[in-house]
Amino acid sequence: MDGLVLSHPEQLERLRRVCPEAEKTSVLAGDPCFDRMLAGRRHRERFRRALGVRRGQRLVVLNSTWNPEGFFGNGGGQDVLPGLLPRLASELPADDYRLAAVLHPNIWYGHGPGQIRVWLDRARRGGLTLIDPVHAWRQALLAADVVLGDFGAVSYYAAALGIPVLLAAATRDRLDPEAPLATFVREAPRLDPYGPLRGQLEDLLAGHRPPAGPAEFTSSAPGASAGLLRRLFYTLMDLPEPAAPALLEPLPLPPYEPPRRTAPLDVRTHVGTRARGADVTDVRIERSTGHPYDTAHGMPYDTAGETHRAVHEDTRDPGDLTSADVIYRDGRPDDPRLGGPAEWTAEVLRRYPHCSLAGYVTGPHSCTVRAREYGMFQLSAAPGADADPAAYASALHAWLAGGGAVPPGGVTLRVHTAGRVHPVTVTPATGTGRPRSAAAAGPDSPGAQSPVPD
Repeated sequence: MDGLVLSHPEQLERLRRVCPEAEKTSVLAGDPCFDRMLAGRRHRERFRRALGVRRGQRLVVLNSTWNPEGFFGNGGGQDVLPGLLPRLASELPADDYRLAAVLHPNIWYGHGPGQIRVWLDRARRGGLTLIDPVHAWRQALLAADVVLGDFGAVSYYAAALGIPVLLAAATRDRLDPEAPLATFVREAPRLDPYGPLRGQLEDLLAGHRPPAGPAEFTSSAPGASAGLLRRLFYTLMDLPEPAAPALLEPLPLPPYEPPRRTAPLDVRTHVGTRARGADVTDVRIERSTGHPYDTAHGMPYDTAGETHRAVHEDTRDPGDLTSADVIYRDGRPDDPRLGGPAEWTAEVLRRYPHCSLAGYVTGPHSCTVRAREYGMFQLSAAPGADADPAAYASALHAWLAGGGAVPPGGVTLRVHTAGRVHPVTVTPATGTGRPRSAAAAGPDSPGAQSPVPD
């Protein structure tokens, strides 16, 4: 062996005790992986936007190492993850939290991408995003507000970056008891998989104090690994080192990948007292995939509010659409497959008599809707608003159902979600005549006998 690269002197001390003959080839050269993350910190907001994390939302990154006792294994005696994922989706409001998972590359290799996606299909339909385990995990870590993980390196890197970590699998049997990682695992807060999840995350965030150990022991030369490693490599090749500075490749900006929730959403709303006859009204909204177990952290107006069900058109079970109050989807306004917002919304209301409002999300901040008894409206985020336009559609549905009416000049809804107020302008949509497909539809077409009001 010509060279053994170590990132910190404490590793050299442990190596000296167990294998003293390796000391002469050991070189302290920092940690290039950690250095790339340190350099990428300035792009945290870009990485969050790439994952579709909106202002006020908290990104929870689940991570698992490659080990039978890891988070994606049996958790050290109990199969934690399968029961945890649906509860995370139901207990964490969809507009308050964003979920992503980083699984070790060997998990993907060992089981195969198809099997991984099958196992996590329900969670993915609830909004979980699977992160590229090679090219994008560092960016997801930098974007995270909370890491829910195990005793692997990703959890330790997160702690070194000052990100709150909650351990869901914390076996120490495979760790050197004298290693800093083992100390971190002993001292890090634990997840109670059977307790209310939202409260545990909120308590962690409120009381978080970054531990000193991970930041100290991850690298003894933060930001300097490129130069140290290049010097070692050129020395081993017996070549003169270039004069230009040694630099690491920056972390690339991942592709835009917002959450895609096709599982039905249970929506709880509360319309403010200024709803009737006001130019501005307040609507509080909370959406979740399934009924939450934990009501202690729910909206303070649960008992006085209204509920409805919002369903993406691409839901796995078509039966969900027959009972949906709001049906929505996303697409380009000029998508020829859908016929545009006017045609698609009219088709949905004809096809599903129970549905009161159809919403066509045309961009990150806009939505065109058709309400069965009120016509078409354009919903646009005003300055300061940054929530899911499908949530705006549900807020409008709640307001109209409570007696609201959009005046010719429009109205502003103040949508309260994710701890923020999102002002949304609602204006009557132009060009809302009956779509071509409705005029051309024959008497046997779906809903032909129950036309949708223009």
